[in-house]
Parts: sequence; structure tokens; C-alpha cells
Amino acid sequence: MASNRAMLNAFMARDFLSVPSKLGVITRRPLRTSNLPGRSRSYASTSKSKTNSNYRQNPNSGSHGPEKAGPWSMPRALALSAFTGVGTYFWGIKGTERNPALEASTVRNLQDIPVYGSAKDMQNAIHEIRELLGDDAISTDDEDLLLHGYSEWSTTNVERLPVAVVYPKNTQEVSVIAKTCHKYRVPMIPFSGGSSLEGNFSAPYGGMSIDFSNMDQIIAMHEDDMDVVVQPAVSWMSLNESIQNTGLFFPVDPGPTAKIGGMVGTNCSGTNAVRYGTMKDWVINLTVVLADGTIIKTRKRPRKSSAGYNLNSLFIGSEGTLGLVTEITLKLAVIPPETSVAVVTFPSIREAAAAASKVIRSGVQVAAVEIMDEVQMMVINKSKSTKKVWKEEPTLFFKFSGTQSGIQADIDTVRTIAKEFNSGEFEFARTIEEQKTLWSARKEALWSMLALREKSGDVWSTDVAVPLSRLADIIELSKKELDDLGMFASVLGHIGDGNFHESIMYDKSNPKERAAVEQCVHTMVDRALEMEGTCTVSSKG
Repeated sequence: MASNRAMLNAFMARDFLSVPSKLGVITRRPLRTSNLPGRSRSYASTSKSKTNSNYRQNPNSGSHGPEKAGPWSMPRALALSAFTGVGTYFWGIKGTERNPALEASTVRNLQDIPVYGSAKDMQNAIHEIRELLGDDAISTDDEDLLLHGYSEWSTTNVERLPVAVVYPKNTQEVSVIAKTCHKYRVPMIPFSGGSSLEGNFSAPYGGMSIDFSNMDQIIAMHEDDMDVVVQPAVSWMSLNESIQNTGLFFPVDPGPTAKIGGMVGTNCSGTNAVRYGTMKDWVINLTVVLADGTIIKTRKRPRKSSAGYNLNSLFIGSEGTLGLVTEITLKLAVIPPETSVAVVTFPSIREAAAAASKVIRSGVQVAAVEIMDEVQMMVINKSKSTKKVWKEEPTLFFKFSGTQSGIQADIDTVRTIAKEFNSGEFEFARTIEEQKTLWSARKEALWSMLALREKSGDVWSTDVAVPLSRLADIIELSKKELDDLGMFASVLGHIGDGNFHESIMYDKSNPKERAAVEQCVHTMVDRALEMEGTCTVSSKG
């Protein structure tokens, strides 16, 4: 017993664990071990032989002899557990009383967090940044503040605007800005393209908008390594135009105005998601300025590394809350030798969604699958945003890529599957120009809806994602609820990764209409969560 007490004292004296952790380790210590037949692994046991207090016969031991019993009997174990439990409880209470940091983090005080600088602090920060970077580096003009804090196509605008907009030219200047804001407790909001639909660049606590428009360069192209280093304000479309002669391209394709920085912040997807995945799949490393101005790089350029934490996954999708991304190294893909686009209509939105799901489950390597309902097709016709007049029926858009023979085989499979769901005839693009025309309907969908707004009208655009097996169910139910609203509303989305959008046109000056739309959207979100889905989807940058 003395030896055990000495061991306990020695263990408690070690300082690599906190007191509660030490107590937890001790109470979880195996009390006695017994070997099951044919296994060398030990399992905890608290049984005790009735014939001998020091030995017990293990009923599972087969031909094994009796085993020596350890010193921890059941009464002693229970006593120790009770002692450590009570001790941990009182340690937690007393520790909190004497530790202001712990007291400040208790649940009842969460509403007091965050605590940012006063108006005077923010003015001091503006003055200091002007002194450090020059007058041209910062703006407090009303138009600039409105542009960086309000979006006419976002339904999540907040009441406040940033107090200033800062325009850094490089990573070092971003670090200077961050150090100054950290000094005066001024929140920072990154701004690359301003194309977010979910208010990602809004400034609910005021603070400074960090506009990366001056950081729009391709820093390095490594053609043999199939990667490229860019700054945050580079557009994915301009990037692909710049590197097309190399035979490589960047495959993540959200809205045409999206910039790489915002795409990283939202972990965006696009029409190519079904084949190429989302933004997190294409980032090799990031250069990030932390809140205190510290500059870090998440990893080196090689694709394989088993050491350290996966910091890319921490920052991608964090929407600028953990740091300001100033450089991004991206993987590139080989441009497929051939591409084809096809469009097909269906009698109902459920049949269209079910057909798309079966195509994906069949293993056909389609490059993209997109869906639009009959309302969205009508919107495109009314807005005249494309050169073609479309059938106003639920429609699937397919993109195929690969060799000519491979594409033809994929098309034949997709056509066969679509017929099982009562599809109309496929319309195929015969030329590159026709491909652009057919695919333009999907790319112009949101802007077509916005173009039809009346003066007091607004468009509530939202999106969810669910497992592929539930996609047809949620689209059908959500579509019915949209129709019941009696408002102009449509369904569209990147059906290839289980993600779809609802766009609802309503009168923002009518409280009843807004309340009805909110209820409809909340119902859709609740349903997605019940189906093991998510409402934290973003395809814009």
C-alpha cells in the first residue's frame, strides 16, 4: 500500500497535466487485467475470488493458471472515485474564484464578448495607419464605407458600416494594419470581391474593412509542378485566362465575380464540384496574417506532408475570422482534351433531381450537374440574359469532359438513366460557342433574378446541402412550399454535391411578406438539418 501511495504522489507531482486531468487519468486506471482466450490484450476487471483474497481464477482464461490480484479492490476504487470527484468539483469552484480568466469565460458572460475599442480607439487606429502607410492607403468616404458594408443582393445586411477601408499592397502592409488594429482593439473584415450572398464582408461591430484590390497579382507559376501562387484579389476567371496556354486550369468555378481570397474564406464550390470538389481540395498552402500581425505560412509547397497540424483546413472556410489570407498556392488540373454540354428537361423537379442522383451513383464521371426549375427558366427568358429561348420546365444541365470516346459513352449512359425518369430529348452543343450558350443559362441565373426586381423588391437567396440520397426529397418539399407562398420563387443549384439554392422575390417594405419568406427559409433549413445536411453552404467568393 505504501508503494502505491508513493506512486500516486509521484504521479500527482508531475506538471504536464492539470489537476482535473490527473484525477481523471487515475480514476480511469485499469483496476485488474484478465486475458481473454487467444488474445494478449488486457481488459479491466474488478472481480475477486471468494476463495483467496490475493488470487482469483479467471473464468475466461482456459488453461491459464490463477492470476495475481492487484491492490485496487472495488470498495477502494469506489472510494477513490468519490474522493476525486468531490475534489475535482471543489477544485473547479475554487479555481474559478481565484482565476479571473476562467471567470471571464463562464457562460453567463458570453454576451459581453467581444469587447472592441471605443470610437476614439478606432479614430486613433485610422490616424496611425495613415501615418504608417500614407493617405492613399485608407478611406473614410461614405461611398466606400457603404460599398464595403452593404450588399444589394444579400439578405443579411447589418445596421453598421465599417469606420474605414484600408487598401494594403502586400503582406507586410497587412501585418502593419493588423498590429495597429490589435493595439486599439479594432475588428478587421477582409474584402476581396464583395460578391458574397451571405453578408460575409459585413461589419456588425464597425471596424476596418481590409480591401485586397491592390493585391491582385499572380506571384509565381510552377507549370511542371502544376501549381500557382496568387494574391487574394485574383479572379478565378482571370487566372484561367492567364494560364490557358499552359494546358492547365483551376477547376473551382463559383460566380463569375468571385475572387480567390473570398473563395478560400467561404470554402466555395461551383458547377464543377461533382468532379473536382470544393476549394479545400485545391489549396496547397496559405500565407496568413493573424490578428496580432504575426505572419505565418500553413505549410510548404510539396503535396505530401505528414508532419504538423492541417492548418489549411483551419483557415479555409473561416470567413476571415481567424486571419487575413494574403497569398494562396493552388493546385492546377489538366484541361480535358474534349468537353461537351447537354441540356434535358423533365416533367417535375423531383424527377429531375432523382435522375441526377442516379447519374452520380452510377459512376459516370460527369464534370458538372446543375438543376433549375421551371420558374428559373422563365426568369432567364424574361431577362434575355442569354441568346437562347428556353423551355420553361425543370431542367438539368450536364457537362462532360475527357476523350471523345469516353464522353460519348458517358452521354449514352446518362441518356438511358434520364429516360427512366420521363425526360425530354437531350439537346447537345455542337460547337464551343453552343457550349457557352447552353451553359450561360446556369451562370446567369442569379443575375437574371436580380434584374427582374421592382423598386421595392428584394431577392432572398439561400442555400442548403444534404446527402445525395435525400436531395430529391428536400427539393420536392421545398419547391412545394415555395409555390404555396404565392411569390415569385425559384430553385437552382449545384446538384452534383447535394447543394441547391432558393431565390425568392418579395416586397421588402411589406412586413407580412418578409415574415412569410423568413418562415419558409427557416423551414427549409430545419428540414436540411433533420436530413443530416447543412445550412452553412457557400458557392461565392
